[in-house]
Amino acid sequence: MPEINLLSKYPRAKRNLIARKQGQAKNRIIAKRFGREYFDGTRDQGYGGYRYDGRWIPIARDIAKHFNLKSGDRVLDIGCAKGFLLRDLMAVVTGLDAWGLEISQYAIENCHPDARGRIVCGSAQTLPFASGSFAAALCINVVHNLGYDACVEAVQEIERVAPGCGYIQVDAYRNDDERDAFLDWVLTAETFGKPDMWHRLFERAGYSGDYYWTILEVDPEWTVLSAAPGLKDHQEPGR
Repeated sequence: MPEINLLSKYPRAKRNLIARKQGQAKNRIIAKRFGREYFDGTRDQGYGGYRYDGRWIPIARDIAKHFNLKSGDRVLDIGCAKGFLLRDLMAVVTGLDAWGLEISQYAIENCHPDARGRIVCGSAQTLPFASGSFAAALCINVVHNLGYDACVEAVQEIERVAPGCGYIQVDAYRNDDERDAFLDWVLTAETFGKPDMWHRLFERAGYSGDYYWTILEVDPEWTVLSAAPGLKDHQEPGR
């Protein structure tokens, strides 16, 4: 299970933690519906407008290189939202047979035109695909939105459809300050902890693919949403 940052080229950004905390309890309820408010409402309730801008293209190239993807290969993006990464993967690998799974009907109905007809509505706990049917299965900042047992089931499903060829990125923190920032910012996560907790969960699920962390770094006035490569330097996978 290699630890690798496949989102190193995602742009960094600062987040206003103070503003996010206002009305957070209500906003968590709204965000967990994964509807219009979460994707295209205010920043307090989710993305604050999730629109295609091409930022996933360099990430798609890195993913394609890492998994040696070629024409005819099948790839699954679990929790693909509006299918932006799905679209860019097909753009960088001609002939790639890319599919997405998304729980939000709103996201599917408002997906990128190039992803239409390629996104299945469903849960990561029960992937409606045959065992070993994908050359790679991606799951970026998704499974932590499930309870612990359901999270284990989702990781098992990723392993089932793409044995040894999964990529999972999840929320994590290394100390109390990062945990506090995480709790003040993140709206939808149900399962979270330090990297050691995730290592135990992956082991319990029998997961043999790759993984990485999304970590909120603490700033006196703002927070920087970051993914820590090996808990050394940091890049942002965005949300």
